[in-house]
Amino acid sequence: MPKKGEKKTTKTSDSVSKQLVSSSVALQDKTVELLLVVNKLVKRLDDMVSVFEEASKHIKSGLDEPIAKRLEELLEQNKNIARGLILLERYVKEKTGMSNFPPPKPLHKEGF
Repeated sequence: MPKKGEKKTTKTSDSVSKQLVSSSVALQDKTVELLLVVNKLVKRLDDMVSVFEEASKHIKSGLDEPIAKRLEELLEQNKNIARGLILLERYVKEKTGMSNFPPPKPLHKEGF
């Protein structure tokens, strides 16, 4: 004849077992979802890397030479604008008597 305490223990252990099984199933579902998302991410990264590789091939082969030429022209224009601004600053300082400040550093040909 079973005792009163044994029935409660069996019911409790059954309830815990059911909770463990349901938790395990839920965890497996989330793991599958995570794997699917990671696979999508890997595919998108592969696509992005292939785009960069293709762009690198085009640049190396010289197909995008006009873009490189335009960038060089813009770089030269920026250097000229910077030199002009420095000269303008010196002129304003001389006219206003603000020669207390140290002169600006000269532009380096390679650094700009």
